[in-house]
Amino acid sequence: MQPIGDRERRLIQLYSQCQLTMTPEQFYQKWDVSYEMMAEICWRSPATVAGWFRQGGSRRYPTPNDMRHLALMDLLLECYEEIPPFWRRRLCLE
Repeated sequence: MQPIGDRERRLIQLYSQCQLTMTPEQFYQKWDVSYEMMAEICWRSPATVAGWFRQGGSRRYPTPNDMRHLALMDLLLECYEEIPPFWRRRLCLE
């Protein structure tokens, strides 16, 4: 078991306060993806993702977790080549 020291506490604090988010609209405008692909990234149904883009009273809204998934995927798509092989394996990218 790994001990939690000052360094680890600080990293946990920084991570938990990080507001890493990207809206579905921002992601959709940046990347040529389908609702099905966004659903796969966020572990949602395509109908849920379609609801994020619906106008009117039956519109659904993404959770902070959904927007974090999109922001992380954006980061991976932008920086994949810069990620060392060890981290690619740890992140299940190979």
